[in-house]
Amino acid sequence: MYKFIKHFDIRFIDVDAYDNLKLSSLLSFLEEAACASADGLGFGYEALKAKGLGFILSNWYVRLSRPIKYGESVTVNTWPLKPRFFIFPRDFEIFVGDEKIGVASSRWCLFNLNNYSVVSSSEYFKDGDFDNYNTERSVDFSDWKIRPALDGKLIYSKIIRNSDYDHYFHVHNTRYADFLMDAFSVDEFAQKSIESVQINYLRQCKENDVIDFIRSEKDGYFIVEGVCDRETRIQMRLKFNEI
Repeated sequence: MYKFIKHFDIRFIDVDAYDNLKLSSLLSFLEEAACASADGLGFGYEALKAKGLGFILSNWYVRLSRPIKYGESVTVNTWPLKPRFFIFPRDFEIFVGDEKIGVASSRWCLFNLNNYSVVSSSEYFKDGDFDNYNTERSVDFSDWKIRPALDGKLIYSKIIRNSDYDHYFHVHNTRYADFLMDAFSVDEFAQKSIESVQINYLRQCKENDVIDFIRSEKDGYFIVEGVCDRETRIQMRLKFNEI
């Protein structure tokens, strides 16, 4: 069954202080592979833009068996799954050489470029377009809801600026990953790596918005939320491995 394969070399700019691949860099790899796959299948950025449509990310879930280190090369396998109403799922496998070290699942929404309203799959796709696609799942995950961090502590605040934007005139999803990980100190990563991470994009942020990042811990997971104008815009649920 269909799997799109893309290879990535890890550069200095892709790693953190401990030579581990940054979350934002990993998500960039996954997204690049997803976009290249969509281009080849006929529903990439340019094809959708011509119809006044685009894709935006709604959710990420990533699970890793070990950190990915500087000097290694990453291979990403990805494939789309049949859309369900407004949700377009896409799964991933992550390899270093022949070693499978991670899996990921994502959910995307199709939206109208003129008014940013979410639209159904029928706006672009026909019945049966996905019938011959891969139905395999990389990971059995469906717990997309993250409960609010009611007892969280304010860690820092971030003002959205020009460099945070993407071509849809809002904050790029990988920039949020950096914002969320900045709720942790450098020292906290000295003996830790990411075991699993979930990110929910709830509402876009714009230039000059101020996001307060609140962090809490419960049942072995850290919850980080980005709140703007008393509204939660971004959430992350993170579990660490000790290394």
